[in-house]
Amino acid sequence: MSDDTPLDVHEATDGRTLSAAGLTGSAPEGASVDSDGHTQALEWHAPVLVRIDEHTTIPYLLQRRVQRSPRRPLIAVKDSMGTTWRDITAAAFYDEVRSTAAGLIALGLQHGDAIAIMARTRYEWTLLDFASWAAGLIPVPIYETSSGEQIEFIIKDAHVRAIVTETVTQLELARDACRRLKQDDMQFFSLDTEAIQTIQDAGMTVARSAVQARTDQLLTSSIATIVYTSGTTGQPKGTVLTHGNFTELAVNSHAWMPEVAMGKDSRLLLFLPLAHVFARFLQVFQMSGEGILGHTPDTKNLLPDLLSFRPSYLLVVPRVLEKIYNSADAKAGSGVKKKLFRWAASIAVAYSHALETPEGPSRALSAQRALADRLVFSKILQLVGGNAKFIISGGAPLSTHLAHFYTGLGLPVLEGYGLTETVGPISVNTPRLSKIGTVGPPLPPLSVKISDEGEILVKGPSIFQGYHNKSEATAEAFTPDGWFKTGDLGALDRDGYVRITGRAKEIIVTAGGKNVAPASLENPLRGHPLISQVVVVGDQRPFISALITLDADMLQGWLKNHGLPAMSVSEASTHVEVLTALEKAVERANQHVSRAEAIRKIKVLTTDFTEANGLLTPSLKVKRSLVLQRFSEAIDEIYGGPVQDMQG
Repeated sequence: MSDDTPLDVHEATDGRTLSAAGLTGSAPEGASVDSDGHTQALEWHAPVLVRIDEHTTIPYLLQRRVQRSPRRPLIAVKDSMGTTWRDITAAAFYDEVRSTAAGLIALGLQHGDAIAIMARTRYEWTLLDFASWAAGLIPVPIYETSSGEQIEFIIKDAHVRAIVTETVTQLELARDACRRLKQDDMQFFSLDTEAIQTIQDAGMTVARSAVQARTDQLLTSSIATIVYTSGTTGQPKGTVLTHGNFTELAVNSHAWMPEVAMGKDSRLLLFLPLAHVFARFLQVFQMSGEGILGHTPDTKNLLPDLLSFRPSYLLVVPRVLEKIYNSADAKAGSGVKKKLFRWAASIAVAYSHALETPEGPSRALSAQRALADRLVFSKILQLVGGNAKFIISGGAPLSTHLAHFYTGLGLPVLEGYGLTETVGPISVNTPRLSKIGTVGPPLPPLSVKISDEGEILVKGPSIFQGYHNKSEATAEAFTPDGWFKTGDLGALDRDGYVRITGRAKEIIVTAGGKNVAPASLENPLRGHPLISQVVVVGDQRPFISALITLDADMLQGWLKNHGLPAMSVSEASTHVEVLTALEKAVERANQHVSRAEAIRKIKVLTTDFTEANGLLTPSLKVKRSLVLQRFSEAIDEIYGGPVQDMQG
């Protein structure tokens, strides 16, 4: 087999046969049977498909891509004016990477020095990433929404020697941070003031052999990046990731699911923050395959960019899928159009469920789906460019109803699961191996097991090296025998598919001693068009309640469709018909849990959770502890007083 031939995996290296329905075979040794009679695996080892040597670094994967197809497009860059995209060939991108790397060397940055990047998701970030790696540097991402205090912490903790920001304002924040640190040897660059050109000009006198010498020093054990977790609680921790963490996962992922990025028609439009490790991994994954990568710096332009770029697959968080569904529902208005959309949605869900049965969809259901496709589905598919074959969803669980809806309309949602400490994906459903309601089987060559406490433990070559300058925190993150403790609760089924049930630290223990996983209630509720965010509360309380925020973007459309006048979020939070709709949504969510776990009361807040007010992380996760602290009075109001008063 040639080096550039996509691998079509039909059999694992340990002899287990893979099928389209799942990972078939007998249950692993030590499996148990749950209360529903399903066999549960206690441990699962994914097959090792591709072995790499110590020289398979990120720059090496780029070099291989250039050697395979130097004249084919590797990146598409949107013109500043209009909606056209300019292709950059693999050879042209490689030349620009080396020119930029030469400039970084000319500026005096030594092998192993850290360089910070603070910008939106754009071509220049990817260029700086690969140039830094080629020069043997350690690129350190900083979220473009970070405060001066956060910037200061990262600069000090990572020993950053140079920083490239997007705007002059961000640059001044970095300068102020260095003044407070009394660090006067920092080099500052801004993309808005020709940072790339300045760096490349500096490298005009540096021979390309000097760049290659730096690249050749790298091994898979070399540090590739330090990613600071945005953190839902406490001070951020610097997650140390090596080149091998990225490359072993990337090459095995290509072998495991070649349908995603090994085809020449593969197109990925990145719009999630490149400061987030999953987006960083995906740029390496896409560029080491055969497809094309694009960027969208401003999500306000996402829909037109999707239309013009026409991605073959999408990477999203569940909130995006919820918004698309709710927007389509709202645009249907009322009357006949509303009934048509709801009918089509029910057909999509039914069709998806039928796909999971041995006999498949009936002839009548297939005919109904074909009609729904002409009337409704085709319009939704055009919203994402009309070329997408599937969606990869991660960051939070997606409701099974929405997963079936998208699958039924012809855009299967492949849910995945991962953490910063695992370079993103631990497990993911693939086009051939998928079970709705799970986050898929572990990616090769990772191993997953469930602890006695129900926590998901992971071991494998993509697991991080430790937290920078935090040896105690690193030790606490692993079991004595080397398994990484994810902090997530879950289960493995007999086929090795992972299910997430909640965060260990978020488990609520009621006054009656009942353990409640908030996610099982929050996730279905977030799919309602009126709801933006939900935080379930009730720790040490007599019953479970929920704080709910309204979706300001969807509110006016919902009011109009229900024959109600326009009103503010504040007015809607106490309006009887709005509250009735929310109570009905809560009733539906409660059907999936026991009475002791059910939500008894809700409190509708007039303030949403956002990055700006500090209640959402840049990866759109709710900072639960801060929400509980900031809205403690609202929670006490639900229960008639603080915990200690009630216990007294």
